[in-house]
Amino acid sequence: MGQGIYLSRSQSSSEDATARKKFTISGWYKIGINADAGGWKGFWSACTDSNNYSSLKQNADMQIVFEQKSSGTGVTWTSSGKYRDFNSWYNIVVAYDSTQASNDDRVKVYINGAQATGTYGSFTQDQEGFWGNSASTAGLGRYNNNTGDSYMYTGYATHIIGTIGYALAPTVFGSTDSTTGEWKPKSAPSGITYSANGFFLKFENSGAMGTDSSGNGNTFTVNGTGSTNGELVQATDAPDNNFSTLNPIANQDEAGGTFSKGNLQFVTQQADYSYRPSSIGVSAGKWYCEVKAESFTAGSDPFMIGITSTQPTANNKELGNYPNDWAYHEDGKYRNNDNNTTWGNTFAAGDIIGIALDVTNSKLYFSKNGTWQESGDPTSGSTGTGAISITAVGSTPLGNYFFALGDYDNASGATSTFQTNFGQPSFTVSSSNADANGYGSFEYAVPSGYYALCTKNLNTYG
Repeated sequence: MGQGIYLSRSQSSSEDATARKKFTISGWYKIGINADAGGWKGFWSACTDSNNYSSLKQNADMQIVFEQKSSGTGVTWTSSGKYRDFNSWYNIVVAYDSTQASNDDRVKVYINGAQATGTYGSFTQDQEGFWGNSASTAGLGRYNNNTGDSYMYTGYATHIIGTIGYALAPTVFGSTDSTTGEWKPKSAPSGITYSANGFFLKFENSGAMGTDSSGNGNTFTVNGTGSTNGELVQATDAPDNNFSTLNPIANQDEAGGTFSKGNLQFVTQQADYSYRPSSIGVSAGKWYCEVKAESFTAGSDPFMIGITSTQPTANNKELGNYPNDWAYHEDGKYRNNDNNTTWGNTFAAGDIIGIALDVTNSKLYFSKNGTWQESGDPTSGSTGTGAISITAVGSTPLGNYFFALGDYDNASGATSTFQTNFGQPSFTVSSSNADANGYGSFEYAVPSGYYALCTKNLNTYG
């Protein structure tokens, strides 16, 4: 969901007042940076007005906050932990049961199957929640009753389930994978009795993202224009096959820039050489991605696209400044170790650059709009036809290579916009090309033996 995009539904006739003293909402989230200056983002809410709601959100410190507000008085549970891993999926389950004698039992929040510790306010015994109340609007990706671009959820979401009258355990919704040890969603969870306002959103239908799969027909409506960075699209990224994005927190000292589209789009910061890596690095195998040089506002050196195995520590070092960085520059040269080498064709705004990274043979290839530069052949193995030779990964500072992008212009007003595709495109592709395992959706054909950067491929080839 993008900034300013949320789903809503007018709840049907109110459910029994006793039932409304309990509810469970479970959802899977891969969080994005919130572009709002306040830093808050809303996961869900059932809201009558600004003084009456049940809601789950994340504050500027990245803590999870559940709030029950009635007649203007709000009571919160705030997590002790800070949840700021932008590359992982979180399953967040809130089980509300105000009938419990102990205050600490009236709200239980589970993160990836385990109950999270937190600070409790004094929740009123037998206080009705706002789920199942016909006077309240159900909202997903929404902060309380906000309807504009502020405080909305940004990132990925799937398998959001709600039912009123029941306080359920996380094992109803997820289980531990016997091979990877990861918490994963149950595709067809059992043990759920869906109340009249209950729902199950899988986000499987790209034309109707709010379709309810509970059997109740409680479909949600998509709202908002997402004028800041909002888009609601069906993504291939999922908890059981996590795709790389850009990493918004692997930034050098004082570096800026703006992330959007689920951390797949990046706009560089004015007046610095900021660059950003992929959220997943690789130490073996062969990998493919695409980067669209979308646009730039000013300057003469707007685009640098490549790989890195360096943790930068200053914002005055561009991609390609370090010995273990390589960047394809829009002037047709590649940059490495603070030196430029005349090499391929120039490229410009609108062009799509493909990167084939052969970690096995320490070779790197670039394509422009599907044409491999220097007559490169990514399938040539150790021969490296048309390849750039790179340092063996075991001899690099990080022991992994990351796809990366940035600019080489620190002039005031100079910014560059990049859109990435590690298998789930942030830009429109005219023809969808998957890798040999059927993963990913790329504009151009994936070279034989190369794979999209996702966890299922990493488990096999990484």
